[in-house]
Amino acid sequence: YNEYKSYLRMLLWLLLFFWDINLGSGGGDKFSEMVLINPKTKLFLGRTKDNIDSKSTWKSKKIKPFFIDVTPVTNEEFEKFVISQRYISEAERFQWSFVFEMFVPDDIKSKIEQRVKGAEWWIPVEGAHWKAPKGPGSTIKERRTHPAVHISYNDAAAYCSYRGGRLATEFEWEYAARGGLRDQIYPWGNDLQKKRINIWEGKFPSENKGKDGFIGVAPVKAFPPQNDYGLYDMVGNIWEWTSTVYGTDPQTKQPQYTLRGGSYIDSPAGEFNHKADVTTRMGNTADAGSDNIGFRCAKDASEEDVLAHTKTEL
Repeated sequence: YNEYKSYLRMLLWLLLFFWDINLGSGGGDKFSEMVLINPKTKLFLGRTKDNIDSKSTWKSKKIKPFFIDVTPVTNEEFEKFVISQRYISEAERFQWSFVFEMFVPDDIKSKIEQRVKGAEWWIPVEGAHWKAPKGPGSTIKERRTHPAVHISYNDAAAYCSYRGGRLATEFEWEYAARGGLRDQIYPWGNDLQKKRINIWEGKFPSENKGKDGFIGVAPVKAFPPQNDYGLYDMVGNIWEWTSTVYGTDPQTKQPQYTLRGGSYIDSPAGEFNHKADVTTRMGNTADAGSDNIGFRCAKDASEEDVLAHTKTEL
């Protein structure tokens, strides 16, 4: 029996080894779920119809062509990376991560002595990480197509590098989220369309009515694409890391990186938490994670990529 188990482990290793050679760093197949964004105009970062006359509140920048993932990276995709690279996420090394209180059993909550001031709904749960998103006893067995969460900036950067890519800059991310529109609030326009976004519905933090079908993180394609680029979950569901520095943590003095998009606990107009729209942003340190933080990857696009894409459109 032990010899049989050893044989199976060796077989799995060989399969992953050849999978990594064929689809590894720079491999085209790994980018089959990416879209090419070829900006024709400048991005006005942070600008909507509400602040268009307040130039101090937004920035303009010309952006080069790039690829970006159609969806956030899923548990299934992240698991392949973990197995292939024998990677251990930061939440696993720290042996804890933040879980929203609604999903934490009472016996665990009763043992928590300290919470985050002003955000007491975040519970530091021992044993919570990407493969046990709600803590001990939880799994990703039924969450294969959910976005990987409890992912730190460092985890996300390592995964994207493994794929031959990188995290998007904040400018790239917002340009992609806007889907070719200018000065709009959402990826699809100015009017809230609840059937296209996973955000909180109800009295926060005690009740999420879940009229959209979900009270927590949803699968990456549970809702229709949010814009004309065919991108999913750019706003709502989970926050996404970008490579842009946000600032410096006032306590640790460590750099903070920018997260974009908001998550399932956010609101349409910012009545609580963050306002879920294309301009929403916050910062966190590179080792931070929680059950509403994930990522998607980007990649530089060459002139040949742009030319090939243009030919396919003709």
